[in-house]
Amino acid sequence: MQNKKNNTGFTYQLTGPTLLFLLVMTVYPVIFTLCYSFTDYNYLKGTHPFSGLANYKALFQNLYFRQAVRNTVVFTVLAAGLEVGLGLLMALFVKSLKRGQKVIRTLLLLPYLLPAVTVALIWRMMLSPNYGIVTELFANLGLPVYNWFYDVKTAFGMLLLIDVWQNVPFAFLLIYAHLQGVPESQYQAASIDGAGALQRFWYITLPNIGNGIALCTMLRIIDTFRLFEKVNILTGGGPANTTTTITQFMYMYGVKTLKFGFASACAVVMTVFVLIMSSVYIRKAMK
Repeated sequence: MQNKKNNTGFTYQLTGPTLLFLLVMTVYPVIFTLCYSFTDYNYLKGTHPFSGLANYKALFQNLYFRQAVRNTVVFTVLAAGLEVGLGLLMALFVKSLKRGQKVIRTLLLLPYLLPAVTVALIWRMMLSPNYGIVTELFANLGLPVYNWFYDVKTAFGMLLLIDVWQNVPFAFLLIYAHLQGVPESQYQAASIDGAGALQRFWYITLPNIGNGIALCTMLRIIDTFRLFEKVNILTGGGPANTTTTITQFMYMYGVKTLKFGFASACAVVMTVFVLIMSSVYIRKAMK
């Protein structure tokens, strides 16, 4: 009994500092943000008088915020869908290869290893209307050339293309890992029964990797919903707010103007949106 108590105490001593660090770094900022969302926090004066729901009321009455929500939801749905779909196709292709799987896996993962800021700067140079390689290529081929990040016709699509290019490898890696757990005996039995490739995918592969696809989708939804770096560097939310996301709106109209109470309310609303959009997987995981 004494040894058991000693072991328990030793366990708490080992895990205590880590748990305390996690509480300070996660729970405290959440509580801080929630509390300050109900105040008119003035950073310069150091005052934070209680304002009730005034920040939330002003937030939902703000037309730019509504557009930012629409942009974010549309972008998240399109990006997550394309990334998971393309990642699944890539995983199936690599899994079917007889040789060179390791090399192909490494090459496919390279875009995901780059920081988002680096990716944004690379694409900004490539798509520059003055000296970009893509612009030069289009001009030489006689194709129409746009100011890609400042034209309402192309800005949103370019951001979507760049985000998909960078994050498809993440979906590929996660789905590919789940594909390794599909028993080969099931494929062999299906082949003996005369099942075709499409039937094997629909009745064997998909049910076995369904949880992996759901997890990948949830992670991509959460990550895409807080998209900021690419938008801030490439478009700044323009043109005409067509690429403004919730995080960009929070930065422009909350943090940059030192309206931290307003920004906190925006952060709380964004968190609720993320929880709602990922609730399907959460309910499934808790069963």
